[in-house]
Amino acid sequence: MKKILFTFLAITLVFTTSCKKEQPEKPLVIVNPVLAGDRPDPTIIKIGDTYWASATSNEWSPLFPIFKSTDMVNWELVSYVFPDGAPDWALNNFWAPELHYDAKQKKVYIYYTARVKATNQLCVAVASADTPDGKYTDHGVLVNQEAGSIDAFEVTDENGKIYLTWKEDGNSMGRATPIWAQEINPERTKLLGEPVELFRNDESNDSSWERWLIEGVCIFKKGDFYYATYSGGSCCDKGCNYKTGVARSKNVLGPWEKYDKNPILTDNADWKCSGHGTVVPYGDDLYMLYHAYNTTGDVYVGRQGVLEKIEWTEDNWPVFKNNAKYDRKAESLDFIDTFEADKLNPVWQWRVTQKIDYQTGKDGLKLKSSTENQQIGTLLVQQTKSLDYSLVAEIDILNSGKDAASGIALVGGADNGFGAPLAAVGITVKDGKVEVWRNAASNIEKLGEETIDAASMFIKLEMKVSKGYLLTFSVIEGEDGVSKEIVKDYDASPYVPWGMGFRFGLVSKGDGGNSVFKNIRLSNN
Repeated sequence: MKKILFTFLAITLVFTTSCKKEQPEKPLVIVNPVLAGDRPDPTIIKIGDTYWASATSNEWSPLFPIFKSTDMVNWELVSYVFPDGAPDWALNNFWAPELHYDAKQKKVYIYYTARVKATNQLCVAVASADTPDGKYTDHGVLVNQEAGSIDAFEVTDENGKIYLTWKEDGNSMGRATPIWAQEINPERTKLLGEPVELFRNDESNDSSWERWLIEGVCIFKKGDFYYATYSGGSCCDKGCNYKTGVARSKNVLGPWEKYDKNPILTDNADWKCSGHGTVVPYGDDLYMLYHAYNTTGDVYVGRQGVLEKIEWTEDNWPVFKNNAKYDRKAESLDFIDTFEADKLNPVWQWRVTQKIDYQTGKDGLKLKSSTENQQIGTLLVQQTKSLDYSLVAEIDILNSGKDAASGIALVGGADNGFGAPLAAVGITVKDGKVEVWRNAASNIEKLGEETIDAASMFIKLEMKVSKGYLLTFSVIEGEDGVSKEIVKDYDASPYVPWGMGFRFGLVSKGDGGNSVFKNIRLSNN
């Protein structure tokens, strides 16, 4: 009897375990943006029961953040592909990472765009790691066309061949923008054979929604068809009109047919200029993680990561309801850092052209000053995530170097043009004086000044931001926390950079002395 009972329990356990494995994922409750702040060109993959994502870094290091999630809505920033800076061959324009997991190899590959130092041309390169958050090995350039090669995506065809697809950046030279596919070896280090054009932007540039380009392709298979989502129009500035369409084919190499009701992803009440996304399964459904500007915030926050479910027409075309909302609570984006950990919080970034010198610990953050970044100084920043917020930094004046100006700033570009020099508007303390300043392409202007108590050991500097671009700077002194307003509602809107939202954070300017920050507090409204 005991043997029968044991057998029954064993069978029950096996049956229960099997059923548990096959249970569908929980219903997905989306809270957008799922990746708040400036996270353009997002990529997403699923390995086991975990999702992994990355996004464009532009000119800020560490390069290519790695996010982790179990539900695609709540993400943790866990590492970077290149935590120690750019590969030696690469200059700037670190765009469009694309994650891919090879289940047979149990290896993660990430394709990315960068500009080659030797030629100044945009190229597609690749790196690999044993785990998504692990140490990545760079394998260098894969394709580097005269007009530039960007926005890589990997797909396996009906015969098991692996193909790399990418956009030829013809619009940079007034040309068409073909999407190419070429076989790649299993190690993802070498292209094989010859490239094949899949499709390109429409000829009638002025009347087509695609305008002068298509890019950001993502290819996935459902049923008998391969589907390619792609984006067209202007992506990245105040005049953006980005949209997303779809094409399909029964074979990876074509022929490809564009949907006659394109575009499928367009502006709605909360989001505009949506595109360059990646499709991923969740349960029995497919979702796309793409970037978009919030309609209220315009370009000041940047292109944020938005998640939306794919619907299907009766004739098997993927479409969207175009009803994604902005429903993330502002207070969920608050941030405090006391710098007591033995390393920096991974949210902090610096210019890819600068090697910063810092130390964290019980006494706070010691940040070495410089005159780099067009004389703005050493920058340690993070992305803005809302339009209305307050940033307060407490500075240890006693232990900061006398020749270091220590403070906080909003960082952007000297104009909204592609590749514009840095600009910043900030507040710093040095030699008993608090100064508010603007620096645009090394053109420095003093906006206001306040003398502080010479006996002060600590001081708090505050930057309040409203509407994404109106800046008010104050100094907070004494135990009673008396606030003195120095500059009110300075208009920083001319300095929002092309392709990026504003960054905010710490600045240390001088000839090598240290700034000591006790803490920093971000409060979003």
